[in-house]
Amino acid sequence: MKNRITSTEVFTSLIDTTDTVAVKFEADWCPDCKRMDFFMDDVLKDHSDLKLYEVDSDALAEQAEKYDVMGLPSILLFRNGEKTAHLHSAQAKTPEEVKAFLQEHL
Repeated sequence: MKNRITSTEVFTSLIDTTDTVAVKFEADWCPDCKRMDFFMDDVLKDHSDLKLYEVDSDALAEQAEKYDVMGLPSILLFRNGEKTAHLHSAQAKTPEEVKAFLQEHL
């Protein structure tokens, strides 16, 4: 699943598409981010057409700030370069919460 975005240029080009893409903001020091890694593959089985990318929020802090990422992990959905949905860290702790978010916004 590790489709890591490492530059602002790549980030911008990946979210500027007519398809909905998901971006998981995380950090190496974040235990909840690592926990999410254990269940994301199962969650994404129901959304095989969704592309998921990961961003180290420390490395791309300007993007995290621009899109109001206040807690980690956070999953943001983008389409045509615009944020269409945001799963904040407080609601991103379980597979059920992530599944419900994706079902509601896809």
